[in-house]
Parts: sequence; C-alpha cells; structure tokens
Amino acid sequence: MTLDKALADALRATSTGTIHTVLLKKGIRRTWMRGPKPTFHAGERIVGPAFTLRFVPAREDLATPESWSSPISTRAAIEAMPEGCIAVIDAMGVTDAGVFGDILCARMKKRGVQAMVTDGVIRDGIGVESTNLPVWCDGIAAPSSVTGLTFVGWNEPIGCGGTAVFPNDVIVADGDGCVVIPAALVADVAKAGPDQELLEMWIMKEVEKGVPLPGLYPMNAETKARYEAETHRG
Repeated sequence: MTLDKALADALRATSTGTIHTVLLKKGIRRTWMRGPKPTFHAGERIVGPAFTLRFVPAREDLATPESWSSPISTRAAIEAMPEGCIAVIDAMGVTDAGVFGDILCARMKKRGVQAMVTDGVIRDGIGVESTNLPVWCDGIAAPSSVTGLTFVGWNEPIGCGGTAVFPNDVIVADGDGCVVIPAALVADVAKAGPDQELLEMWIMKEVEKGVPLPGLYPMNAETKARYEAETHRG
C-alpha cells in the first residue's frame, strides 16, 4: 500500500490523541498500543502503512541462533519490507528478549523503512541510536530474541500492545505513542482529524479567556453556533 500524500500530510498534522478521539467517535476503541514508547529519533510524528511481524513464545527446537538463517526469519522479513512502511512487531509484551538490534535496524533504514514499533524491547541500544531509525518500543535488553521468542511470520494480522493491526492499516506515531487506523477509515480520519484539531485549539483559546467548561467542552448548541460563526465553518 502506498499512502496518498495528501492523506499522509493531513495525518502528520494530527496528534495521536486526536486520531484516537476521531476513531472513538466512530466506535473504534482499541487503537492505541500499550507498550511502544518514543525511544530513538522519535521527535517527529511518523505516518505510514503497517508491515507486520509476529513472534510467539520461545520453543527450544525453533528459537535457536540457527533459525536466523531460516527462510522464515526476521532477516527475510526485512528484505520483504517496502519503502515507506512502518514495521510493527508483535512481541507479546516480552521485555527480556530484544526483537531487533543495530544491524537489523540499519538494514531497515537502508531499505527506506520509516520506523519500527513494537510492544517488546530492542537490544544494542547505542548501535540502534546510531542507525537514525525512529523506534517506538518498551525498552532495551541485552538478550537476543530467541531467548524468549520464536519468530513465525510477517505481513499477517497481529496484536501489538493489545491492539489488532492488519497489514496496510496506517500507523501514526508521536510523543504520545502509537495509534493504528483501520485501512478502510484512513480517508475519513484524515479529513476529520484537522477539523478536530482546529476545534480543540478554539476551545483552548476560550479556556484561556476564562470560559467555564460546561457547555464549552463538550459544546452545547449555543457554543457550537458561535464556533462555526467565528471560524466560518457553518
């Protein structure tokens, strides 16, 4: 999936909190991922289609260093990642086995991957920092992935941080964490997001003027009419 530039620009101008609110109004509640935190080069908001990777609990006959050479490996998955994607890794919240390290992150950066998001941890923190790949994760740990995880596949539905992520859903990641937008709702959210941001900016200005919250947030009919008149949105 290639994300339309106009849609990407609109989402890039919309906070993850606002996107969560927009999706909540559409009945989609579980969109914010528990675990992934801005960790490396995460100062700017990143928007892109999800390329998913999935781990399951370690099984001793499969989770071995030799598995890194298998056709089903994180190495093979990286070579399948399209430019502009965001790698989203289901590590089941395991925090004592690093899913990726500096070499794998460097290769992702070279392939044009925008960012990595995981509810697990990474290893080789100083090295990952040097790759300049934006990373949202739940920390850093020395042990490798096979210590506690078995890699089983990519580009299939996963759960990351308690949130369902399907390939080509759109990920937005910023200082508040990561949200997933179902692919079918991307255009709707991109349209509604900037409007919600404008609305909240107007409300904030009213708060700064000393306007009390009842009737302002959320708006009653009178306040909504005033907002629409002042912003020419009626």
